Amino acid sequence: MRILVVSDTHRDGSALRRAVLCQPQAQAVIHLGDGADEASEVRLMHPGKMFLQVCGNCDWGSSLPREGDIVLEHRKIFYTHGHLYGVKYGLEKIKAAARARKADVVLFGHTHRALTEYDRGLYVMNPGSLCGGGATYGILDITDAGIVTNIIKLPDR
Repeated sequence: MRILVVSDTHRDGSALRRAVLCQPQAQAVIHLGDGADEASEVRLMHPGKMFLQVCGNCDWGSSLPREGDIVLEHRKIFYTHGHLYGVKYGLEKIKAAARARKADVVLFGHTHRALTEYDRGLYVMNPGSLCGGGATYGILDITDAGIVTNIIKLPDR
């Protein structure tokens, strides 16, 4: 299963639409916050895809949850924007939260810096930001052979 992971679109609905179109094989899209409005709009444009969203620190007035978890292909994914875990100052809190939930993967945004790593059984990904120059998104592939994470630069228009 391929999952498109995006964050921090900050009202750049065009970039979000392009990212979804660049990954037609993605069965699910996880938006990690700071872009609730455009994510809701793009969700309506792709009714065949599963969309999961959390609110970020800039999604004022949003009724979206602050975090979520889901099991896909027998792997547990914990996802949140990241600001509640102080990810700009280190990843230990968010990793501990993921491990407490017995997650295989933790996804977060907030820092606008793309990251993918493997830490003692936990896959960690921040897809970066989809707004502005150098926009990036993440791909999470879950197969029988295992988990693969990748960061991809959004192509120019």
